[in-house]
Amino acid sequence: MVSTVNSTPKKDGFRMPGEYEKHKGTWMLWPTRTDTWRSGAKPAQRAFVEVAKAISQFEPVSVGVGAEQFENARALLPNNIRMVEISSNDAWMRDIGPTFVKNDKGEVRGVDWKFNAWGGLDEGLYFPWHHDSLVKKKVLEIEQIDRYDASDIVLEGGAIAVDGEGTVITTEECILNKNRNPLISKEEMEEKLREYLNIDKVIWLKNGLVGDETNGHVDEVLFYVRPGEVAISWTDDPNHPQYHVLQAAYEQLKSEKDAKGRSLKIYKIQLPEQIRLTKEESQEIDYDPASYIRSTENTFIATYINCYLCNGAVILPQFDDPQDEVAIETFKEMFPDREIVPVYTREISVGGGNIHCITQQQPSS
Repeated sequence: MVSTVNSTPKKDGFRMPGEYEKHKGTWMLWPTRTDTWRSGAKPAQRAFVEVAKAISQFEPVSVGVGAEQFENARALLPNNIRMVEISSNDAWMRDIGPTFVKNDKGEVRGVDWKFNAWGGLDEGLYFPWHHDSLVKKKVLEIEQIDRYDASDIVLEGGAIAVDGEGTVITTEECILNKNRNPLISKEEMEEKLREYLNIDKVIWLKNGLVGDETNGHVDEVLFYVRPGEVAISWTDDPNHPQYHVLQAAYEQLKSEKDAKGRSLKIYKIQLPEQIRLTKEESQEIDYDPASYIRSTENTFIATYINCYLCNGAVILPQFDDPQDEVAIETFKEMFPDREIVPVYTREISVGGGNIHCITQQQPSS
């Protein structure tokens, strides 16, 4: 029986592991939303299949699928990928799914944060999000994992990067945003992060990337390669729209110490060309007044940082860009003990994220 634990992970000795630690498997959701994904979500579905196939070479993958798409998804996904019927409003498992925590005995529990579609009624990316709000509980029920109720805090998985050894990096722009947690001070939020992630040090970056529709998720800016080492999106072009944000983040990180007192080793990963929809592509997206408008006017973020570390591999976004090959070689240097698996994911970028955003790791017990 799954129960809600009347405590916090920190009090109980549970912590959020680093993504590089051993996984039991990966959770994803099936994309169907036609005001997010063009052409009836078919190109996005094909991209999700390729991501799921890549991960499934290294660890078990479970995909939550609504009833109306169950047969279609089953036909497209390989048989080694588990499908479970889960209703959702969209497919961003990183933000919708639970944050898993574990203790030194190998017991795993899940944190159930509040979700408000990245900004609530006024600034959220779509309405309603009632199915999304239940995904955390459903995953925990399926896995028979006990739950911590953190539903007094709006937090998405893409807003935090942990090293598994007491440090979290996040952005003020996102989790202190008035459209997320308007009544919680920075000090109070820091205490919440300490309690529910079991961390000792919060590194607050001021902003995420310019034009990020999630209000500055940190997983477009950087990720932990391993404890004490981060990789950051980068550009050397002073005229690039992301130049000043990334310079500021880099300068801050250079002077920070993590929870263990280490200075951070920082790898710079050059950004590829940023993405725009063609006129024809934008006309393939359904209009909904409650949803984020995806048009030829938008620039969609493309970064190799929004990758995913699974058991023995890194699943790396590709954009049919000259920078792709450079990124692959750099990742091989950063991860000599992991296979680098490139997957073409432009279709995920134009939906507002990438591989990290559509995956959620479940740590091994």
